[in-house]
Amino acid sequence: MIRVLIVDDERMVCAQLRTILSVAEDLVVVAEAYDGAEAVEAVVRHRPHVVLMDLHMPGVDGLAAIEHIARFPAPPKVVVLTTFDRDGYVLRAMSLGAAGFLLKDTPPEDLIGLVRVAADGHTVLSPAATRRLLTASAGHGAARERALARIADLTDREVEVLTCLGEGLSNAKIARRLYLSEATIKSYVSRMLVKLGLSNRTQAGLLASEAGLTGVARRPG
Repeated sequence: MIRVLIVDDERMVCAQLRTILSVAEDLVVVAEAYDGAEAVEAVVRHRPHVVLMDLHMPGVDGLAAIEHIARFPAPPKVVVLTTFDRDGYVLRAMSLGAAGFLLKDTPPEDLIGLVRVAADGHTVLSPAATRRLLTASAGHGAARERALARIADLTDREVEVLTCLGEGLSNAKIARRLYLSEATIKSYVSRMLVKLGLSNRTQAGLLASEAGLTGVARRPG
């Protein structure tokens, strides 16, 4: 069973999500939390595999909770639930280690499938939200220079893979574009995340956007 913790200060939202997830035989909602402090306590007490986390809550917000949870040994996968009223908050959540993000109006059948994807250790992204987030994260001036400095030690091939991540491509699509096997791409991604000190491919995609790589298939300059 995949153990799920729901975190949202609106109890009706929690109830709706619980109802949706209860349809799946392999998912169980182990607890609900209504602010970030309760979320951290619930992670310790209930050991969920996936946390569905709202960001805007009174008291301890979702960002602080994500940062705290990320420090736990073998932390659960935290998926941000957002209405995208503020892109900056979602960008910050990704940088703190969130495994992905979903719009709150994600269709029920998609939500169930994406919780399973997160539990398997994969990044969870809403395609429409991804495009908006990458646009919001595009670096300018000093931010772009910092991003370029971070990727300076990557090989040309790693930069190509990073560029593809910035475009939101799956491993299979990257493999087809670069004429490599999917296993090779997976190896490149894993090695690159370690080299860059990143937690997941979402963070890598955001870094690519900040560096201005999106839509470019070679190292700048």
